[in-house]
Amino acid sequence: MLKPEQLRETLLSSVEAYKNKKVLIVGDLGLDEYVLGQVRRISPEAPVPVLEVEQEDTRLGLSANVAQNVVSLGGQVTLVSVAGADAGAEKLKAISENAGVNWHSIIIDEKRPTTRKTRIMTGPHHIVRVDYELKKYLSAQTEEKVLQEFKKRIGENDIVILQDYAKGVITEKIVRTMVEICKSKNKKLLVDPSRTNSGDFYQGCDLIKPNYDEAVALSELNFDDLRENPNRVQEAGRALQRKTGAHQVVLTQGKEGMSIFEGDKLTQVPTQAKKVFDVTGAGDTVIAAIALGLAGNLDLLTSCQLANYAAGVVVAKIGCVPCDLSELKSTLQK
Repeated sequence: MLKPEQLRETLLSSVEAYKNKKVLIVGDLGLDEYVLGQVRRISPEAPVPVLEVEQEDTRLGLSANVAQNVVSLGGQVTLVSVAGADAGAEKLKAISENAGVNWHSIIIDEKRPTTRKTRIMTGPHHIVRVDYELKKYLSAQTEEKVLQEFKKRIGENDIVILQDYAKGVITEKIVRTMVEICKSKNKKLLVDPSRTNSGDFYQGCDLIKPNYDEAVALSELNFDDLRENPNRVQEAGRALQRKTGAHQVVLTQGKEGMSIFEGDKLTQVPTQAKKVFDVTGAGDTVIAAIALGLAGNLDLLTSCQLANYAAGVVVAKIGCVPCDLSELKSTLQK
């Protein structure tokens, strides 16, 4: 086992593997809007707080946040997704391109709204969240456009992420086609899953990254049966390996860190977060960092250790923000 100083130097040098690695992401994308201010009184119209707005902010959400994490960590990204023909899409495009995420592979569907999540907040506290979205699978026509764009772009990328937020972009046909093509092209397929599906939905992926609750749901295990089981994390991870056929499972557990299942091997990685203000987007940072590490020929453990430190950077901030490479290096140096 490496001493702390040796581990730090190893991880610092390993970060260089991220540089210019090319990641292809297919998944739902969205716009995160923040309305921030102070609450000093209750409305006379109803027993609700009155927010005195001080600031408004708009950020990349869902797969777009994964994409900007790839770029901010030193990689290159191609994002294949679907947006509406609306003002939300225009805002999203402008912010994406400013973050180094181009829109060459975004399909516009006039019959679907662009997903938007508006968070009303005072300090780090959420008062309410307002969602604008259509949780419905793509039409056959739009689905085919997504697949054609994926086939067009896969050859120029080093690794593939399937990012499923259950907004409708990730259909069964898209999963099956991506699995088949990735295998034929010898491209590693990483899945960040939605708990709304069974693990069978992602059958054939190389790596899957759920949290504990998602792993249990995807494996169709019983939460109550596992509650008193001291080996419940191991049970869930192994069940998901069997269900998906994935050789690798990275099971995240918040403050408990992450459990890495690689074949028959199980490794526990402790969390590196020192301050936690907002966990929004932490999973996006983790999957981006793992993909870059594996694309750069780092082993899974090293990739996950770096991802853990990167997640520690973003949870110390408010809202959906990426981890910058300089921030990651600074954290490792400390």
